[in-house]
Amino acid sequence: MKKVLILTCVVFFVAAAAFAAGPKTYQVTGPVLEVTADVIAVQKGKDRWEIARDAATKVTGDLKVGSKVTIEYTMKAATVEVKDAKKAEPKEAKKEAPKKK
Repeated sequence: MKKVLILTCVVFFVAAAAFAAGPKTYQVTGPVLEVTADVIAVQKGKDRWEIARDAATKVTGDLKVGSKVTIEYTMKAATVEVKDAKKAEPKEAKKEAPKKK
């Protein structure tokens, strides 16, 4: 009986951890181009990546222009606009050719 109880608890723990994981995280690494209160700009190859930041962003070390950093981030929807599909116009009924006798 104890084994069943322990197994049940383990299953619930694993399921709770899976659902609590949240959205997928990504990362970008490169030199810092610009730092403001709202944005950290990083050079990724030939592209400039601007990653938003706020008071909850945890920064370890001295964040300044020229420092090489690795930023972990998630993608978050800011707005969603749903556009209804256009209603299909009814097609004219095909006229049947007269039957030959």
